[in-house]
Amino acid sequence: MKISPFFHDLRSAYQAEIDDLTEDSEGKDVLRKRLAQKRSEMGFLVKMMDAAPEMVAVAFHQGFRFNDLKSMEAVISQGHADLPAWSSLTHAVVLEPWAQALVKSVLAEPGGDRFMVVAAGLEYLQQQARFAQASRSADDSDAQDSEDDDMDAAEHDDDYDALSADDAVDPQNSRSREEASANWLADVGFERKD
Repeated sequence: MKISPFFHDLRSAYQAEIDDLTEDSEGKDVLRKRLAQKRSEMGFLVKMMDAAPEMVAVAFHQGFRFNDLKSMEAVISQGHADLPAWSSLTHAVVLEPWAQALVKSVLAEPGGDRFMVVAAGLEYLQQQARFAQASRSADDSDAQDSEDDDMDAAEHDDDYDALSADDAVDPQNSRSREEASANWLADVGFERKD
């Protein structure tokens, strides 16, 4: 995925904005509540579209579904001056019903068309990062499960305190049933009687 310097810089700011909205000072997840508040303030926020697009774009967080990834890849590879018209992305971007009214108010503003392309690009980047992270987490989890299985197998193979059937019939064996029982009890948390 080729990202233009324009989107590269905005992506970090956009993610930081989402992170700031996600939790309150007590660590509670308040993202939905804060996004609803941002969306209700759209009349004021549109005045900041050019100066701080990431602060306005978060109002559209989770408001886009992407049907044509190639078109979105082309968008995020462009600089601000080379962005396509919003109307050219109608086949690539599907708006959630709640976002449609917000888009109308943004498009009524000067620069609204370009801003909607920026907002879609930022959300596309955020979704791609989330999918990549989930994929890496799944891969890491699979690797950890495999490691855990190997460790469990090694523990069972190295169960030196267990009394095997050979121990019970071999009088030459140095371990007795009592020692094996004491070891087992100690392993499960009981104190030894020494």
